[in-house]
Amino acid sequence: MTVEPGFAEFVQVRYADLLRIAYLLTGSAHEAEDLVQASLLRAMRSWRRIDDPLPYVRRIMANLHISRWRRHRARELLTARVPDRPVRDPTDAVNDRDVLFAALRALPPRARAVIVLRYWVDLSEAETAAMLGCSVGSVKSTASRGLARLRAALEAGEPGIHGRCCDHIDYQGGTD
Repeated sequence: MTVEPGFAEFVQVRYADLLRIAYLLTGSAHEAEDLVQASLLRAMRSWRRIDDPLPYVRRIMANLHISRWRRHRARELLTARVPDRPVRDPTDAVNDRDVLFAALRALPPRARAVIVLRYWVDLSEAETAAMLGCSVGSVKSTASRGLARLRAALEAGEPGIHGRCCDHIDYQGGTD
């Protein structure tokens, strides 16, 4: 199989960005890598027809993630028991990141996709709606409900996470 001109360069330049988005969608480094690889494979098949590859691949990733979740959602076991919470220590940023990512993983896939695309990738409501194939109103209501669920989960989580923004958290687990 030959690689189309420009595809290898796109992968070199954008792979880390795509991996960060995939990690936020899936909550797992391994699943994120699988999602990016599957998305790039689909994009490579139709590379000649793609005008703007980054939004195209992002949309593939969001759609694949939602499809995978629908197929495998019966495998998750939800329990009423809350896991033990760690004691706060000087590495608050790491703990805050874990709580934030756990709350993000607890969102339904469409809400997670809207939150990631709107607030991590910084797409507009219209761009997010176009990428997910839904209306702007659907993006607004899904984002509102998703943020409310995140807020509630974070307030019930670790002390010290209250009122914090996730801007200081990066994919590698550190802070700015």
